[in-house]
Amino acid sequence: MIEEIQLKRLPNLARREGNALHVSLFPDGIATFIDSDDPVNGRSHSLWDFIDGINAVVLYTSAGDSSGYTLLQRTSNRRSDLPAEPQLSPDRAHLATADVCASRCVNEIAVWRVTRNGIFKELAWSPGTAWIDAAAKWKDAATLAIDYTAAGATTGATVERALNDPSWKRLPPP
Repeated sequence: MIEEIQLKRLPNLARREGNALHVSLFPDGIATFIDSDDPVNGRSHSLWDFIDGINAVVLYTSAGDSSGYTLLQRTSNRRSDLPAEPQLSPDRAHLATADVCASRCVNEIAVWRVTRNGIFKELAWSPGTAWIDAAAKWKDAATLAIDYTAAGATTGATVERALNDPSWKRLPPP
């Protein structure tokens, strides 16, 4: 249903032809994603969003019982799998994902560096207590505001995490 809305909103970006989703590349070309109903190796792709600031398309993907997102950089046709919907930083240099849930998640907030050669996980942080849900938004180019619900809590809360905070796990560049 979201794809149907997005295809109408972004008519020159992508089109669906049966089990094939065709996404236009920039300045020219097409990236094609084929859905498969195979019970073992099946996979589906749906147009989720367009991130204008980095000229990238976000696809919602599912394979078996797993789901996630694929970010397609339209200028290079580079594809990156992400565990959660990405949020672009105000300076367009990073993406943030919050993959936190009661089960089947990595339970971490991650910051990804955006480059012409792809996106690369740069920082990761896991809460010290059990959370059942979280969403990360950029407060500014150097700070995330993370809305979360702790296990057993009746209301949500917010924590801010600066990118230079020492509690981040820093990952080596690729």
